[in-house]
Amino acid sequence: MEMQLERKVVLVTGGSKGIGAAIVRAFCQEGACVANVNRPGPEGEALAAEAERAGQSYSFIQGDLTEWETSQRAVETVLDTWGRLDVLVNNAGVNDGVGLDQGPEAMWQSLQRNLVHYYALAHYGLAELKRQRGAIVNIGSKVAVTGQGGTSGYAAAKGGVNALTREWAVDLAAAGVRVNAVIPAETWTPLYDKWLQTMEDPAAARSEIEQLIPLGQRFTTAEEIANMVVFLASSRSAHTTGQIIYVDGGYTHLDRKCTVS
Repeated sequence: MEMQLERKVVLVTGGSKGIGAAIVRAFCQEGACVANVNRPGPEGEALAAEAERAGQSYSFIQGDLTEWETSQRAVETVLDTWGRLDVLVNNAGVNDGVGLDQGPEAMWQSLQRNLVHYYALAHYGLAELKRQRGAIVNIGSKVAVTGQGGTSGYAAAKGGVNALTREWAVDLAAAGVRVNAVIPAETWTPLYDKWLQTMEDPAAARSEIEQLIPLGQRFTTAEEIANMVVFLASSRSAHTTGQIIYVDGGYTHLDRKCTVS
């Protein structure tokens, strides 16, 4: 299916690794002009080289999204480079393990890492997104509905992502701007692999998790998350807004009895 995204301008946060990099690649393959906002690092530069070899339009905007100036500069850079902004993908964040024992300052820092820049980018991009009747896709987490333990900051932030998705969908409907969220659960990324390698038996730990995923007893791939993001950003989902869509093989909501062998 043609996604009709050629020459559309897309701003992706945290697009250097894992799910974010898969999102960047998916939009580039659709012919979009893609800006990746991320901290400096070799992964972002490698994506630039990859895009150049493929003749794709990609820009790496380096900065720390916990600093609000980065969000404003990112939007301004996109407008200076391509003259428009059609799609905002809020993806950057980290499950930082800030729990009840760490105190209000740590909690606030976690919200800065995982939620506040979602608002900042939507704020600074608002006028242009309205002008283009564009789309916002927020990346959330199943932790917002299941809990996890020991990660109050991340859970609160991802709950906030779901709430802002619905709030912005209402707020921006009259302007023709669609807002949706994509929720991963157990998604295979290099970071997940790195965490599993800390286990005594990484292969057994992976297998144990996979058995809890109803559809196929396997991890979701980053590319499967990216494909849903691209669809929700495209005109193929022109009448879809305010939706919180779980791309998780049924992990979050289906009865665990279906995973018992």
